[in-house]
This record gives sequence, C-alpha cells and structure tokens, in this order.
Amino acid sequence: MGNTVLEIENLSKRYNSQWALKNINLRLEKGRIYGLIGKNGAGKTTLMRMVTGLSFPTDGVIKLFGKDRNNNLDNSGRRIGALIEYPAVTGNMTARENLHFQCLMRGIPNFEIEDELLALTGLKDTGRKKVKNFSLGMKQRLGIAMVLIGSPELLLLDEPINALDPSGVIEIRNLLKRLREFENKAILISSHNLPELYQTATDYIIIHNGEIKDILTHEELEEHCKNYISIRSTDVNKLTMVLERYLKTANFQVMPDKGVRLYDLPEDMEQFGQVLYDNGVVVTKLAAAGTSLEEYYMRVIGGDKNA
Repeated sequence: MGNTVLEIENLSKRYNSQWALKNINLRLEKGRIYGLIGKNGAGKTTLMRMVTGLSFPTDGVIKLFGKDRNNNLDNSGRRIGALIEYPAVTGNMTARENLHFQCLMRGIPNFEIEDELLALTGLKDTGRKKVKNFSLGMKQRLGIAMVLIGSPELLLLDEPINALDPSGVIEIRNLLKRLREFENKAILISSHNLPELYQTATDYIIIHNGEIKDILTHEELEEHCKNYISIRSTDVNKLTMVLERYLKTANFQVMPDKGVRLYDLPEDMEQFGQVLYDNGVVVTKLAAAGTSLEEYYMRVIGGDKNA
C-alpha cells in the first residue's frame, strides 16, 4: 500500500433517479494536498460524506488504509478527520474548553494534546476569549484543531476558506501546508477559491456533474497554464522553420487554428520580431498569453456552456 491512504474504485451514488456520483476512481497519498474543484452540485460534499461513512454508495468500493471501509469503519474512522460544512464549535466556550470537551467525547485521556493543537493552529494565546467572539478564520482554525484530535492521517475539509477575509485565508493556507510538510498528512480540500487552491494544493481533482474530469499534479497544471507567446502568421510552416533554425527552439506548439504558442519566452521582443521579419515571416499577431486555473477548469468541464 505504501503511502496510499484512500482508494476509490468505480464509486457511484444515486438519489432516486438522479446520479450524484458516477464511476469515481481516485487514489490519495500521504504528504499531499488535493484540491477538489467543482461547482455547486458537482458531487464534492457527497464524495466526502461517503468517505467518512456519513453516506453509503450505490455501487463501488472505498478502501481506507488498504481495507474496505464498510468492513472496517470503526478502525479506519479513527484515522480520518473531517470538517464538512461549518465547524461544530460551542460559542460560549473558549478554544481550550471546546478542545477539552471533544477529547472527553472521544475518550482521549491525554489532554496535553490540547496545548499542542492550540499551538499548531495559532490559537494558544486566545485565553478566556469566547469562541462566539472569534473571527471566521479563528473559528475555522479551531474546527481544524478539533478535527486533528487523535492525529488523523487523512483530513477531509469541505470549503474551509469559504467567506474568509484575506488574512483568514492566509492563516488556513499556512496551517494546511504545515500539516502536509511536518505531519505528512493527506488532505482533501474542496473550494470555490481557485486562485487560493493554486497556491495551496499539490494536486487537483476536477469534478463535474458527478464525474471526475481530470486529475493532475501542480507541476502538470503549470505545464497547462504556463505563459507563452501567441503568434499568428500568413505561413505557419515558414514560422515554425524560423523558430527551429534561427531561434534554436522546438519548445512551441501549433494549435488546431494554426496559431503557434511559443513557450521559450524571448528576452528581447523587438529583436525577436526583427528575426521573424528578416526571414520573411509575416506576423499578423504577436502577444503574451497564458492560461489561469479558472480557464483550465472551464476548458476541462466543457467551457462557458457549463458555467
């Protein structure tokens, strides 16, 4: 099994005649942050609920830590932590009192974990301040602290940065990165904030209408989204010949519409244009371009018609 914490095989979920998930196949490993991307109703929360045992599949298999979840739910359940929708905190208690109560509820007698979790989530100095007076970012960090009781190896976080201000988003981002780097946890996080996921996740899972459309690493996404020079010419064959022979590059792509994307960005655009001109290339378009995560997502799910 190695570092694999979750395996999903041909998973489907149907509510009456409506399919919420269809033939999902997925593998998560330790030390990775997986960004689950999809619009409302795409199946993100349904998927998380089935992994945690809050819902059960119509078809398919969920394996947690190498074992079928349905046959080993009690044992595997202790090794996962989930924050789905809003954190279940008590407003009239302090952060420490909330953690203490959760430790009692879960039968964990070692209350030294409270200090560790408060320090890890940046809440150690909140003292007697009631949770009802916390900012949204502080409440979300407390929710994550509560999830971390028992040192779970897999975290499922459903929209943990929803409605947070920029400072709250940064707080959660830094916390998740610490959990990955220093605790070697696998984290599955859903979010509508695609630019933030781009700064946080190591891997991306794009889900649309209950189906996974793409799974890729951050490095693979950067290949799809990297900057390039968009060039159009009256003679694409001559253009590519000049790029190869005189500019010594093959790092370009001819698109279906005969435009050319040059990924080796010239240091001197004026000199670059002069080389093309001197070799008889008539340029009708020359512009810097690139693809954002949002644009890549829209392309994968089928464009604006699915917005």
